[in-house]
Amino acid sequence: MSRELMFKMELPSDPSLLCVVRGAMERLTETFGFAAPECRSVTRAVDEAITNIMRHSYQNELGRPIEVEIHRVGKAAGAAGGGHGEGFEVLLSDRGPAVDPSKLRGRPLDEIKPGGLGLHFIRQSMDVVEFKRGRGTNLLRLVKYLQPGAAIEAGKRREDLADLGPANR
Repeated sequence: MSRELMFKMELPSDPSLLCVVRGAMERLTETFGFAAPECRSVTRAVDEAITNIMRHSYQNELGRPIEVEIHRVGKAAGAAGGGHGEGFEVLLSDRGPAVDPSKLRGRPLDEIKPGGLGLHFIRQSMDVVEFKRGRGTNLLRLVKYLQPGAAIEAGKRREDLADLGPANR
């Protein structure tokens, strides 16, 4: 599977910087070719994941490092990627304490109360959600695949917008 780096940044754990990540994700997903609902869904998933890192891995401690890498991945071979177009891969890493992946689950959906739905949003929005620990780092891998034909349609919309003046967009 081929892999191309699209974007990389390191930010300190600070909730005021989530708007920067959301802005970058919105533009990157648009550029990648996702339709507007998918752009919002992927952006929300990444926002939730980084919020979870800040809240749970770093216990709301400000200034701890979070690395964000975005890759364009080629079509996956075999059962895992069969029938999928290119993938938009997000790698999030932090240096918090080791996490037991079996304990990564949101609250039951039938409980009506605020909070605890971030993992549900992430799993619902992304095609691949993988967590692993290595060399003192927690790594969360999220992948969203383009549906066949979606990139062509998205590219066409961008071309149509290019013909409009700024006031008409």
